[in-house]
Amino acid sequence: MDIRVLHPSDIPNVQTCNLSNLPENYFLKYYLYHALSWPQLSHVAIDTSYSLAHPTAPPKIVGYVLAKMDEDHPTTGHITSLSVMRTHRRLGLAQKLMRQATRAMREYYGARDVSLHVRCSNDAAIGLYTGRLGFNKDRVEQKYYADGEDAWCMRLDIEEAEEKEVRDEDEGEAVGDAGKKEGAAKKKEKKRKVKVGRGLGVGDLVEKDDRKS
Repeated sequence: MDIRVLHPSDIPNVQTCNLSNLPENYFLKYYLYHALSWPQLSHVAIDTSYSLAHPTAPPKIVGYVLAKMDEDHPTTGHITSLSVMRTHRRLGLAQKLMRQATRAMREYYGARDVSLHVRCSNDAAIGLYTGRLGFNKDRVEQKYYADGEDAWCMRLDIEEAEEKEVRDEDEGEAVGDAGKKEGAAKKKEKKRKVKVGRGLGVGDLVEKDDRKS
């Protein structure tokens, strides 16, 4: 998979992705408005395996994020639409698309926060935004959608989100030689002999922490 900036030539395929997955649809000129006004912000997910098998075919777009800056609040970005094809879900594409868009908002336009709207009934999307991306529920906007459903207006502090992303990466498991040494140390610790039952004295009942700070 490859994540890259949306090109105007991608728009018909992006619209197909939108029509296949979402009830909120847009005219082609609305996508073009985003692509020309804020060319660094909207991104697409490309199935590179399809491109290798069909080198003369157009890129197979399996997801996109449509993003812009708030014209009334120049340091606030806005996510207009996010969608991933059902055949390519559970691969982390939505999360990657969102992070690319918010990072570009900060780098190119100095954005401090991002807003979006999501249907109150869309538990999966709400879980993504709040659980993985760090958005907070701001308020409910009554009858926001054309069919009358309410929407959560959600906001993200970009700086806080980027700091959390760095912390999450730093807390990952060690790999390579470091991982092997850590694993060996854990196995050695597990094999440490301990006294049990009546062999324990009062001093032995004090909890000990063998880990070095």
